[in-house]
Amino acid sequence: MRSILFRGSLILITACFVLSCNRPAGDKPIKRYTIRQFMDIVQINGGAFSPDESKVLISGKETGIFNAEEIDIKTGETKPLTRSTDNAVYALSYFPTDERMVYTSDKGGNEINHIFVRNPDGTTIDLIQDSTAKAQFAGWSYNKKLMYYSSNSRDKKYFDLYNVQVAAGEKKIYPSTLLYKNEKGLNPDVVSNDDRYISLSESITTNNSNMYLLDTQTGKLQLISKHDGDVQYNPQYFSLDGTKLYYLTNEGNEFMYLASYEVATGEKKKVEEAPWDVMYASLSTHGKYRVVAINNDARTEIKIYDESDGGKLVSVSGLPEGDITGVRISDSEKLMCFYVSSSKSPSNLFVYNFDSKEVKQLTHTMSKDIDPNDLVAGEVVRFKSFDGMEIPGLLYKPKGIKDGEKVPALLWIHGGPGGQTRLNYSAALQHLVNHGYAVLAVNNRGSSGYGKTFYAADDRKHGNEDLRDCVESKKHLATLPYIDTDKIGIYGGSYGGYMVMAALAFAPEEFKVGVNLFGVTNWLRTLKSIPPWWESSRKALYTELGDPFTADSVALHNKSPLFYADKITKPFIVLQGSNDPRVLKVESDEIVAAAKRNGVPVEYVIFPDEGHGFVKKENNIKASEEVLKFVDKYLKGLPDNEAGEKIAN
Repeated sequence: MRSILFRGSLILITACFVLSCNRPAGDKPIKRYTIRQFMDIVQINGGAFSPDESKVLISGKETGIFNAEEIDIKTGETKPLTRSTDNAVYALSYFPTDERMVYTSDKGGNEINHIFVRNPDGTTIDLIQDSTAKAQFAGWSYNKKLMYYSSNSRDKKYFDLYNVQVAAGEKKIYPSTLLYKNEKGLNPDVVSNDDRYISLSESITTNNSNMYLLDTQTGKLQLISKHDGDVQYNPQYFSLDGTKLYYLTNEGNEFMYLASYEVATGEKKKVEEAPWDVMYASLSTHGKYRVVAINNDARTEIKIYDESDGGKLVSVSGLPEGDITGVRISDSEKLMCFYVSSSKSPSNLFVYNFDSKEVKQLTHTMSKDIDPNDLVAGEVVRFKSFDGMEIPGLLYKPKGIKDGEKVPALLWIHGGPGGQTRLNYSAALQHLVNHGYAVLAVNNRGSSGYGKTFYAADDRKHGNEDLRDCVESKKHLATLPYIDTDKIGIYGGSYGGYMVMAALAFAPEEFKVGVNLFGVTNWLRTLKSIPPWWESSRKALYTELGDPFTADSVALHNKSPLFYADKITKPFIVLQGSNDPRVLKVESDEIVAAAKRNGVPVEYVIFPDEGHGFVKKENNIKASEEVLKFVDKYLKGLPDNEAGEKIAN
């Protein structure tokens, strides 16, 4: 849950501009790429098959903002379905039996997402009439006659579950029916194929949850996860006949594993485990394939089992190196779409034919101007922190470093609390490395993916133990012969932005500069002003971080950088969206004003049409240009006329 609540990162995508730098004779010059050219790389996500399985529905960012589009599997031709110029559109699904399309969108990053239906003639219907309500698409019934979605229209604190009857080929959508009235903060997760059972989960703390089973025929709600201590439960899917619920849990284990619950008897069985967290599991429409994703040391490992062949592992050959993510299997179980990406390559969409064994790449998102050999692969590293706890990180070393040369470095801190920096493609990170900065992405204690003990190790200790991990990360960088130890900065977004400001306020001499993207600076305000739709997680947040309405307020005050801004001595830059509902703009306004009173160089970049994380191409270009210009000036020490990348005419 923590990785959702305060997640946030500058979403950037990449392409290239060539500038050569001086290198020893005989070495190939390293090219330099501007962020605008990096942005020629197309960011894509999603993936749903059309009813006839001839097309795949995705969201693409060719126009500078996400819009819905479909790709013809046979020809590879891409057709835009929406043409928004202001608000991002995220495609979710075709209708089960026709080519109406479901998508979600908010306004300016305010996170008040609605669900829209686009008809083939381009007309749209907003399913959510309440402009203040938030909604989430929850899929289709097994018989293809119902659409499920959740919304907080009735009570802004909780999400109820609704179904909507849909008629094939008609523009009409029938009125919604309330399927589950949420009055206790239980979140609906999955529905059985016969629509009888609904699994629900309850967040007790960020390390502890409960799982319930609702029988819609009898109205009986049953707690099915009685346990002692901190245990997590995460429902995944029901068996085809509805007799078993499959779920993830770490009960009696350090890592999440897949287990089953027998509805009739209550019997639980372990199904699959790994020495890492199982991230999710799914079952194809007719039960032929089971897909399991494992978080293997910051990489995604996918396993596909053929249940019709005794659970035999399916092997897909002919793929480029990288992680497989976003796996979707078509209703006929003949096709599978998925993404392949790595720290050196952005996501590309592929389709696999189970019968012919053919793999087809549908997208080529990397700009042709970029030489992939100029990009840098992340390396998993580990080091001991102040108390002996082992801290994992991902190290990116700039190419072309000469013998004896030393380069500046940045710590890269993820969002959360409880997020994890993974070996995925990041244009923002590659952009900095390409311009001569070493980057160490730190998965400090409290990060997900390394077991529940590590995950809980920062509870009530934010701004202390996690910050000390960052200081120890700096010490690890200092052991590398190519790092200029006098030029190490810290960079982060959301919770990572908090870590930046905590470092500058509570360890003011450790880092040369800070780059803060919409970071928390006043925990009292942030925890008092969390959006109403987080009500089911409020108690969990307060348990982990502190309750601002109790005596915990003293500790929250003491870990809030705003109240210690007079201690800040090093330059920093803040980037903030005006519509951010998670970290309010006033947080950034106040820390900037407070630090300026110290006479410290502070730069502030505001995006009036963004929320928690920036989605528009031009805003991302500006953000990355400003960050590079800032670190070039204050970390590299370049004069104003040399700081920042040179933009081609």
